[in-house]
Amino acid sequence: MKYSTHRRLAIVIFTVVLCFAAMILAISLTLGSHGASDPAGGLRFGKRLAIVRLEGEIFDAAWHAEQLRGYRLSNNVAGVLLRVDSPGGAVAPSQELYNEVAAYMADGKPLVVSMGNVAASGGYYVSSPAYKIFASPGTLTGSIGVIFSMPLYQELAKKVGVDFRTMKAGEMKDAGSPFRQMTDKETKYFQALLDDVHEQFIADVAAGRDIDTAKVKALADGRVLTGRQAVESGLVDTLGGFAEALRYLGDVCGVPESSKPIEKRPTVGWREFLFESAQRRVPGLGALSRRAGLYYLLDM
Repeated sequence: MKYSTHRRLAIVIFTVVLCFAAMILAISLTLGSHGASDPAGGLRFGKRLAIVRLEGEIFDAAWHAEQLRGYRLSNNVAGVLLRVDSPGGAVAPSQELYNEVAAYMADGKPLVVSMGNVAASGGYYVSSPAYKIFASPGTLTGSIGVIFSMPLYQELAKKVGVDFRTMKAGEMKDAGSPFRQMTDKETKYFQALLDDVHEQFIADVAAGRDIDTAKVKALADGRVLTGRQAVESGLVDTLGGFAEALRYLGDVCGVPESSKPIEKRPTVGWREFLFESAQRRVPGLGALSRRAGLYYLLDM
């Protein structure tokens, strides 16, 4: 009889524990409904802010675009702070990130930009459709222009006794070859490409900032502005640093300062780490490593 009572008690305790575990699992599944694909997934009580850092030259938009898209679709994220410290980069990746930032405005979820030391050319382009842009007085920004640089090895090839022969089908197929001077027709051809992409830059900034195209065009000669000048010209909303931008976003989203923001960093391989370290120490190394193409880039 005594043994039977102990057994019944054990069964009751086991049942209570099992029910409690099932309840915790149900709550977890409900609050983290996006599962593994949700960058802010997991057991979260209350919404949080997320931070995405765009640093260095823009050559590949994949990781940042995935983060921005995931946070926009996440039910656990109330708003995003995009920290931009970039001189810009290639045109197409910059346009991909611009579209991801613009999607926040379309969906009504606040995305605030905090500009670091430099947020110029493509760095400014990506920032322009944000809910609000913060910059420090000495931030370098603006630089609304397009650049296309090509090396010329013709004289070097002559000195080392190397001759290059090119066969082509299509008159413009080898336009911009580094082993000969450009013809007048090729120069006009490349200038037309630059002008078209420049017009896209101007139109997108005007749409992102909701200001007149003529006003943007007046500033779109490639000039660099300080943060203070950018506020006066309407390209930036207000002066302030990272902390002010984060506090503002929290107020807009109703998230208390005590709530720790979500932040993820991309994984960097040892080759990329060594190259980035060398690039910071050797002037001009980044320019030498760039592939041919059109760039929204502050080339200083």
